[in-house]
Amino acid sequence: MTRKIDYGNLMHAAMRGLIRRVLEDVRDHGLPGDHHFFITFDTMHPDVEIADWLSDRYPGEMTVVMQHWYDGLEVTGEGFSVTLNFGDSPEPLYIPYDAIRTFVDPSVEFGLRFETQEDEDSSDDDDEDVAPAGMIDIDDDAEAKPKPKKDADVVSLDAFRK
Repeated sequence: MTRKIDYGNLMHAAMRGLIRRVLEDVRDHGLPGDHHFFITFDTMHPDVEIADWLSDRYPGEMTVVMQHWYDGLEVTGEGFSVTLNFGDSPEPLYIPYDAIRTFVDPSVEFGLRFETQEDEDSSDDDDEDVAPAGMIDIDDDAEAKPKPKKDADVVSLDAFRK
């Protein structure tokens, strides 16, 4: 068996570390200026903790916004917890970094997308293949309509395999 450098997972770990540092800064100092976050996560991830009615309403993925009102932001090495308002109903959430699919701050046109792909061609490797996190193209109207995915945003690791 030949040892390989797993660049996809290394990139994901680095980008999730960046999210952690950003959230730690927000926890300590609040959201500066017009900064706000759209965070899309996998609601079926085994470590996600959300109210049953939210997981029923969003069975797969959900996007939350941290902007004007949030409370109790706690940041750990594995994920973060925060209370957000859903139609005048505050709900606590716990989101592990591994469950995050996108992290976007449209105020500064910054975004990350995490994608996993099953490698159906590999029978000797049970690990999932991970495409590197990519920057998301953001425009000023991001809140009204998400931009369609572009082929250039995601690089398949299969292209580099022999």
